Amino acid sequence: MIDLYFAPTPNGLKARLFMEEAQLPHRLMPVALGKGEQFKPDFLAISPNNKIPAIVDHEPAGGGEPITLFESGAIMLYLAEKTGRLIPQDIHGRAEVLQWLFWQMAGLGPMAGQIGHFNVYAPEKVPYAIDRYTRETHRLYGVLDQRLADRTFIAGDFSIADIACYPWIVPHEAHGQNLNDFPNLKRWFDTIATRPATLRTYDGVENVYAPRQQAISEEERRVLFGQGARP
Repeated sequence: MIDLYFAPTPNGLKARLFMEEAQLPHRLMPVALGKGEQFKPDFLAISPNNKIPAIVDHEPAGGGEPITLFESGAIMLYLAEKTGRLIPQDIHGRAEVLQWLFWQMAGLGPMAGQIGHFNVYAPEKVPYAIDRYTRETHRLYGVLDQRLADRTFIAGDFSIADIACYPWIVPHEAHGQNLNDFPNLKRWFDTIATRPATLRTYDGVENVYAPRQQAISEEERRVLFGQGARP
């Protein structure tokens, strides 16, 4: 059994989507980020970066002590290797998937996360930041659109590369992007949106980047965005 420490952010949804696609038995362990549960000592023992997702695999391959992992990319690579699912076994296919997994981790996620923050959570509009991150996210959407011009999925068959990217395209409106500007990306997005595992993953899930009727409290803002290094 695997414990999945989860909140409905794009990174959390990546890990949950893998579990559903691979039909991997797991326990969902909700982490209330706005209440600061990510700073509790028992969670920090699993995820020292105080971020979700994180997992505890109580039955690692070969037996032995439970394995704990944080960082969504590391989690998906670990689970793909554990299950033999959603990653090619040949060296060329594996390399292709891995480069797009790391592209998401290093580019799409951070840039889309920044524009999501400045569009939805920032207490005041910062025009330079909004322009900067909107443009860079637009460029990255374009990279993915071009990649998908002659293929159904990002790297051959459906894989962890697609699972990594999809939850970061879901909040495209909060990113200031129109999917109609990216026809190949939109076709890919619509294809994944109808997969049974995707429907199960997103059933009842709150969109954390949706426009808010009421601003978050100052305490929530401090917990979510005001942390420095811990002594």
